[in-house]
Amino acid sequence: MSFISDILKFKSLSIVGLEKNTGKTVCLNFILDRLPSTCRVAVTSIGIDGESKDQVTGTAKPEIILKEGTIFSTSEVFYARRRVLSELLEITSERSSLGRIVTARVLRSGKVLLSGPSSAQALARWASGVEKFTPYLTIVDGALSRLSSASPVISESLVLTTGAAYSVDLATLVRRTKFIVELVRLERADEAVCRKFDGLEKGLWGIDSEGNLIDFHVESSLAIDKIKDDVTGRSVAVFVSGALTDRFLGLISDSKRVKDIDLVVADFTKIFVSEQSYRVFLKKGGRLKVLRKSKLIAVCVNPTSPRGFVLDSDLLCRKMQEAVGVPVYDIVKNRETI
Repeated sequence: MSFISDILKFKSLSIVGLEKNTGKTVCLNFILDRLPSTCRVAVTSIGIDGESKDQVTGTAKPEIILKEGTIFSTSEVFYARRRVLSELLEITSERSSLGRIVTARVLRSGKVLLSGPSSAQALARWASGVEKFTPYLTIVDGALSRLSSASPVISESLVLTTGAAYSVDLATLVRRTKFIVELVRLERADEAVCRKFDGLEKGLWGIDSEGNLIDFHVESSLAIDKIKDDVTGRSVAVFVSGALTDRFLGLISDSKRVKDIDLVVADFTKIFVSEQSYRVFLKKGGRLKVLRKSKLIAVCVNPTSPRGFVLDSDLLCRKMQEAVGVPVYDIVKNRETI
């Protein structure tokens, strides 16, 4: 039960699949089933979850099963199709492509389709809004393509799911997952730096050696052609408020002062760089830090790909745990011992 015990140390959790068919819904169902009956849960999804068949691959998918007392939020369209007896709690003004977001409480266990808020900002509002129903734990079902659902602004903790659908080559799968885990576990910037940069939602900023804030007068790192100042010239820390890209990371990597600067982003979900660019940056002495970080609780693996290729589960778990340094579980194979 250490997996569930670790989850219960936090008030919020995101479950993020690094690819479709990596076992995210299996992981969600396992967690919902194993949580103690005294733990009131509120759950939603940033995508569409709970379908019986994958709309891309055509393969069967596990449906989401909610126990009595669970609070769930989904679209009007999917709420009408629910197979669960529930009490309607709220219809919000938040909208998805499938209508307004409906929040309800399960009165008798059953199956649902989840399709909740469609942006990080809307998810943050959802998490704040459901507090009135006093859940002990909020859970967001996310995806790598919508990594913003795992932002620390939304959830304190995180579970990643990965597997043969991500890569059928064991070494490649481990390496690619390890890279994501490295980003999740990036070190938080110094407290003084965090205080200076906290609340800056737009632009590119620096801090000089005397602690003064420098505004580089550009909207984001995407507009580096418009930067008139040398961002590394007198900065001891540089903050990218939006997306960090390969191009901007290369700009810092090529600086003679790369070793003297902390490059800071809001959190790991803002990082959109290739592993190759990141390794070059580190090799040159670069330091990448975050203002906010989540606690990575575990990595769950699915050794079976949608095409039927099966990796050795024990070997995968062992190699993955050696690489990522957090607990690794195959929930399907070892569900009775987790």
